[in-house]
Amino acid sequence: MSNKGYASDVESSTLVPSSLSGDKRRSQSLDTSLKQMDEESPLLSPQTGTTEVGRLISSRDFDHEYIIPEDGEKKSILYMILLTISIGGLQLAWSVEISNGTPYLLSLGMSKSLMALVWIAGPLSGTLVQPYVGMLSDKCRSPWGKRTPFIIIGSAATIVSLLALGWVREIVVGFFGMFGSNPESQLVRSSVLILAVIFVYILDFSINTGMMIQMTMMIVDNKPCLCSYTDKQFSSGRNQSLETANSMASRAVGIGNIVGYVAGFVDMKPYLWFLGNSQFKILCAIACIALAMTVLLSVSTIKERDPRLETQSNPGRTDILTFFKNFYASIRRLPPLTRKVCEIQFFAWIGYFPQLFYSSSYIGDIYVQPYLRENPHMSLAELDSLYEKATRVGTLALLFYAITSLTTNLLLPSFIAPSYDKSSATGINSRSSTQILVIRGFTLRRAWLYSHIIFSICMFSTLIVRSVSAATALISIVGISWALTLWAPFAIISAEVSKRDALRRSRIAAARSLNQFDLAADSNQDQAGVILGIHNMSIAAPQIFATVGSSIVFRFLQKPRGTPGDQSMSVVLAAGGIFTVVAAWLTSRMEDEGKEGEINEETWSL
Repeated sequence: MSNKGYASDVESSTLVPSSLSGDKRRSQSLDTSLKQMDEESPLLSPQTGTTEVGRLISSRDFDHEYIIPEDGEKKSILYMILLTISIGGLQLAWSVEISNGTPYLLSLGMSKSLMALVWIAGPLSGTLVQPYVGMLSDKCRSPWGKRTPFIIIGSAATIVSLLALGWVREIVVGFFGMFGSNPESQLVRSSVLILAVIFVYILDFSINTGMMIQMTMMIVDNKPCLCSYTDKQFSSGRNQSLETANSMASRAVGIGNIVGYVAGFVDMKPYLWFLGNSQFKILCAIACIALAMTVLLSVSTIKERDPRLETQSNPGRTDILTFFKNFYASIRRLPPLTRKVCEIQFFAWIGYFPQLFYSSSYIGDIYVQPYLRENPHMSLAELDSLYEKATRVGTLALLFYAITSLTTNLLLPSFIAPSYDKSSATGINSRSSTQILVIRGFTLRRAWLYSHIIFSICMFSTLIVRSVSAATALISIVGISWALTLWAPFAIISAEVSKRDALRRSRIAAARSLNQFDLAADSNQDQAGVILGIHNMSIAAPQIFATVGSSIVFRFLQKPRGTPGDQSMSVVLAAGGIFTVVAAWLTSRMEDEGKEGEINEETWSL
């Protein structure tokens, strides 16, 4: 296409800023278009064609020609299933760690205060390691793609560490048995705890840095465009594909949770005895098999774009110090809504982290109290049997929690009032049957606010609830809040990123029309890995505070295993509810999307 053709395109575009076209009406049209974008799309939308920083858009991007799969919607849905199925396998493995990890570590003889510090592995990996790994994957030029190598390595590490954690006692006893050590000696017991902690760290690091964030970025990079066509329709089509990808990913997460919690609730030993002689071993084996199968299916059918064909804006190596310097500079340049979402997430996750890891133990403690009061002098074998039953009861509550979350995720969007008007993008004014259910004024921000309030009330109630059925009801209700946590912040951030994308494309189009290729190439946009890394840090960092705080509470309030009257879990959960109240207050002060002020080039250049 000639420069004259580009100039013609620019003159007819409503997305060219006045600073480049000199037309104030076009600037006003740009503001109007940006304000129409919504938080419907829960995933961060990628830059067209690649996520590389400063990549110069090719003529193909301006020709508005996008390939539609020959099989249309059916092929795209199948593609989305294959793209997101590995998240379901990973979630199954994570559900085993969440529901059974804490009781298992306690059964090894670990104190609650030490156990709380063990779970700091996840927050540390998310805060310190994950952002750097995200940058490495953005720069990866493997023929397999940017994300696939990290997913494969992370899967292997997850499987090995999870299996080793389940058989840690046998590994240590077998090793020291070669030297004639007593299996019940203090050396063996201490070695079991040390090795278990090491495997937990490997497991959390592999899940957080090599798996979860890489799978999320792989979805962002490889989602198919279900619509194509003109400039206006492209934004709507991209949002449709993002909504479909998020819907599939959310369902995969929900199904993975449900399968994991069902397996945890049912006594698997009579049925799958060949996988292990304890419930935890069998669950670890099931999780590893599911993870291996889903990851192999996903990476063998989803082919990433060859990153070697992309232009690198900064092909040189980036050392760790330079990376974190640039990373924190990106934090200071965050757009206003994204910054507020991160602030809310910081306080919310101080409350959510204890709830995720201690819910099953909280219900288990309630379950064992009458048995301990009736027989305070149980043998070790009797205690192990009692607490194994208690863990299954707690896992049942998490099953109801997962079902509530999945149901909320599927039904609630029909009631949310969107601010993104698809008819303005497509030129088609249609009203679907689901829009009849929309509640006027019930925006995603308000739903997120209410979810914080619900969570806080439930956590405060743990101090007074003393029955298993009531505690199970509390945890089930929290599933509503968890569904919003998985949806709302990503949706709001992606809406703002979509605005930035629109402005970026308009600037590059104008620059190309004026032969200012340097201006187009130097547009310093943060990549999906960096954006997700910043948000992930706002989730991971508060978990460190929650972990340390939980350890302090357990240090003063815990009682030895098998002693009646231990309410330390309730206190930890209620303390988390206090910080969620702060998150609710911050959410109430956040404007609905589209009312956060004017957009300017400096804010959006990042």
